[in-house]
Amino acid sequence: MANSDEDNSEYGEDSPASDKGPGSVSALLATAAEDVANAAMDGVCDISTNNAYRLAYDDLCFMLRDESRATRLMLEWMKVDLLLKDKGVDATAVFFGSAREQCGTSPSGESYYQAARQLAYRVAEHGQQHPDERVTVVSGGGPGIMEAANRGASEAGAITAGFNIVLPHEQNPNPYITPELCFRFHYFAMRKLHFMVRARALVCFPGGYGTLDELFDALTLLQTRKTRALVVVLYGSAFWKRLVDFDLLVESGYISRKDIDFFHLVDSVDEAMHCLGQQLGWHTVTAEGGGDDSCA
Repeated sequence: MANSDEDNSEYGEDSPASDKGPGSVSALLATAAEDVANAAMDGVCDISTNNAYRLAYDDLCFMLRDESRATRLMLEWMKVDLLLKDKGVDATAVFFGSAREQCGTSPSGESYYQAARQLAYRVAEHGQQHPDERVTVVSGGGPGIMEAANRGASEAGAITAGFNIVLPHEQNPNPYITPELCFRFHYFAMRKLHFMVRARALVCFPGGYGTLDELFDALTLLQTRKTRALVVVLYGSAFWKRLVDFDLLVESGYISRKDIDFFHLVDSVDEAMHCLGQQLGWHTVTAEGGGDDSCA
């Protein structure tokens, strides 16, 4: 688990969060990184090669024990939280949708990839023009709609984050994520928490179980008032109306009529931008935006 001296600077002496002024604890005492380096230079003897002798935070076997799960959960929260703060990310627009959408091809025949790319471009462009209204585009970090969202934001010249997770397939990071904001999770719970805690808007394109999981998590948090007001945009009304009969849920008494006001159905990038602008109180949103729609 030991990092190089170069890598340690990201979290140690050069970290914006570190206090290295005179009299600070970090100025008076050896840092954890320094102790790892010093321990590596110790003379090797039979007993020192046992894992028990390793510094606790430098002992991978110890960190991966079941009993260390709470610590790992804490670290997945803390690492991402600190690095997002370092980049000034405090408000986000999270894009969800199928990993199987590709530029120029789609399982449904619709061009959802290009729509997500253009919408993310315009959201990021708006933030560049109005810094006080900036929301950083975030995705699950993989291919498909996730790639399209990161790609559009990157093409607008904005930073953009990807929250990857270790999966058997479909989850290599796409190349459009800002490298310093390309994260990888083990715990779905921590990934979901990071999706929601800074979100001002969720944009859901058609997708499978993962998309539905994230969407209904958000709707449940809104219904139970566990999250602040959040704009939820469902792109592709025909898909969503066929997939989920929300009216049936109301008629059956399983949700209240007001519960279907938590989301907005749209069918174009212009509609989506108008909805986001209106709900988030943005300045005038341009009727048409830029952004490349080629697959090159």
